[in-house]
Amino acid sequence: MINNLPIYISVLFGLTVLLTLILFYAVIKNAAPDNTTSNANIIIIILLIWITIQSLLGLNNFYSTGTKGFPPRFFLTVLPMLLLILILFTTKSGKAFIDSLPLRTITWLNIVRIPVELVLYWLSIHKAVPVLMTFAGRNFDIVAGITAPIIAFFCFGPKKNHRKLILVWNFISLGLLMNIVVNAVLSAPFSFQRFAFYQPNIAVLYFPFDLLPAFIVPVVLFGHLVSIRQLMNE
Repeated sequence: MINNLPIYISVLFGLTVLLTLILFYAVIKNAAPDNTTSNANIIIIILLIWITIQSLLGLNNFYSTGTKGFPPRFFLTVLPMLLLILILFTTKSGKAFIDSLPLRTITWLNIVRIPVELVLYWLSIHKAVPVLMTFAGRNFDIVAGITAPIIAFFCFGPKKNHRKLILVWNFISLGLLMNIVVNAVLSAPFSFQRFAFYQPNIAVLYFPFDLLPAFIVPVVLFGHLVSIRQLMNE
């Protein structure tokens, strides 16, 4: 863990991880097939195991002590989840699953980006991430979190036809996510670091903040990809 960091930052982030898990459970539980409750429980158990593994690795400084090699150990936080997403989008059963997920609930999921951005801002104040990773710098991802409830509330419903608007919002929000991901990776103390040499992005190398790239970011990314696929196939 990061020394001398106010406890409220870690607590808020932990609650954000929990909120992400709850909202994602709501997404898969409200999917179209009748057996979604059992499927949802299995998926959540798998995610809890994944979160536990990543938490233990972060607590034991696995990522913070393996930054200079190539590829850095940090890639183990993201590659398994990205591989899983790839499998879902390229297999018949995976496509059937993602096409059954409810768009409106997926959109609500993006509200987790608001507390994430607050945490990043506080982490920058305490020299754990660079300012460029916050809304005071190059990161405008909080806009997606603020607008998500508006899109979810006003653009869905049997008598509403705002598919193009929802699609545009998803593309913009996905772009905002990719922007902060690229800046975060290139600001980390790896051999290919390009930004923020004065204050590298070290927070994601420690528990609980390693769960941001290991869990929250892949879930949000998955949500956008699912939404875009469904909207473009209509």
